[in-house]
Amino acid sequence: MTHGHFIALDGIDGSGKSSQIGLLVGWLQSRGHVVTTCRDPGSTAVGDAVRAILLDRHDLHLAPTAEMLLYMAARAQLVAEVIAPALARGEWVVSDRYLMANVVYQGYAGGLDPDDVRDVGRVATGGVVPDLVIVLDVDLETSARRLDRPLDKLETRGDGFRRRVREGYLAEAAREPEQACVIDATGGVDEVAARIRAAVATRFELSAT
Repeated sequence: MTHGHFIALDGIDGSGKSSQIGLLVGWLQSRGHVVTTCRDPGSTAVGDAVRAILLDRHDLHLAPTAEMLLYMAARAQLVAEVIAPALARGEWVVSDRYLMANVVYQGYAGGLDPDDVRDVGRVATGGVVPDLVIVLDVDLETSARRLDRPLDKLETRGDGFRRRVREGYLAEAAREPEQACVIDATGGVDEVAARIRAAVATRFELSAT
């Protein structure tokens, strides 16, 4: 049975995910691969509706567990509608965030038990997990400087929250060394892109050039 490859890019807001996803996808396509991209939450009608509640509705105050479960619902739809079918077709999937984001944001930074978040995640994803999670790491000053746009609800929770998020990502990456790779994202765009390509090439036995 044909099965594709699944990469998730994650990290603190302002780490440069959007730019790097575009460059990574372009590189994979230039090598002849069919690539499906998605964002979590989002990329489905259900996911986009949930995303608006989670990130754009500043008037809604969600309990941490409710927030986590909404993310999981959007992810379950994303897996069923986008990710699993693409992998079954033998495509590459590159996702802007995935389960690690909930473990970090609602777990390490939000006060829920990370193990509980992982358990719910296993149900929501049906066991579909990335072959590689690239964690883009930057210091808080750099990430704040890069956020030159209106902030969503998570991005307005203050430096203490953002510090716990960064620490959570580093802890999760250390916990899953065979799946996760931390990339220093403080350099220039092309420099960081080269580091990402090297990590992908190593994981999937490709040439980085």
